[in-house]
Amino acid sequence: MIVYKTGVDGIHEGMLTGFFVGWPDVPDPQTHLRLLQNSDKRVLAIDESNGRVVGFITAITDGVLSSYIPFLEVVPEYQERGIGESLVERMLEELKGIYMIDVMCDEELQPFYERLGMQRSQGMIIRNYHRQSGK
Repeated sequence: MIVYKTGVDGIHEGMLTGFFVGWPDVPDPQTHLRLLQNSDKRVLAIDESNGRVVGFITAITDGVLSSYIPFLEVVPEYQERGIGESLVERMLEELKGIYMIDVMCDEELQPFYERLGMQRSQGMIIRNYHRQSGK
């Protein structure tokens, strides 16, 4: 059974494996835990049978008008089970009442977010790939 939580109490590095698939320079579990701890909002999906974190979503927000969702990840063996959709829905509930909620994603992921009520937009980014692992 998958359970969801918004806090990081009891979460440790050993529970954070299998994420950032396809990244050339993957953050280590310690950096991943810091990412979760330092996010203004987060929702974790945990497999109760083994205690593993199998998905997460984070948000950075001013708590008044704006929020940005930088990460939504579900480990590959748990994909296609509705976990990602549930994480987004739970995060949107956490951010309820915020004027703008922004997500930057690859074009092939836009239909997923559209199904959850978001609309396409345009944006600009900088990526410092030499810092991708967070080290």
